[in-house]
Amino acid sequence: MEISEKLLCLFSADVREEDGEFVVEVPRREVETGSIEPGETYRIALIERGGTDGETAERDGTTASANDGPQPPVEPGEMRYVEIEDLGKQGDGIARVERGYVIIVPDTEVGERVKIEVTEVKSNFAVGEVIDEDV
Repeated sequence: MEISEKLLCLFSADVREEDGEFVVEVPRREVETGSIEPGETYRIALIERGGTDGETAERDGTTASANDGPQPPVEPGEMRYVEIEDLGKQGDGIARVERGYVIIVPDTEVGERVKIEVTEVKSNFAVGEVIDEDV
């Protein structure tokens, strides 16, 4: 599957019916981190949820297995606006994005909002480098 470079955020959400309309709720953190702005109009892409029981699906020339587990929500080189929520044992800033995924950002302090470039991605955390401190 090809993903547009214009992608602002990625999250999982349920579709629910409310007063005769169908609603997809955007997580508060996507607005708070500056990915999107309330009152603006955005294009929404819905991606079919993965199969179950370890079955493999082939779509758009790619193969995805349900046994692979969730993939990191960031990629190397990706730019993100994040808020530093905590400090790690080594004193590096910690930001959390989709599904609580951790991005370690050296040389930052709790409460800072910074623009980062993701430099390294692991299955359970990523490392980001500050690009702009005045966000």
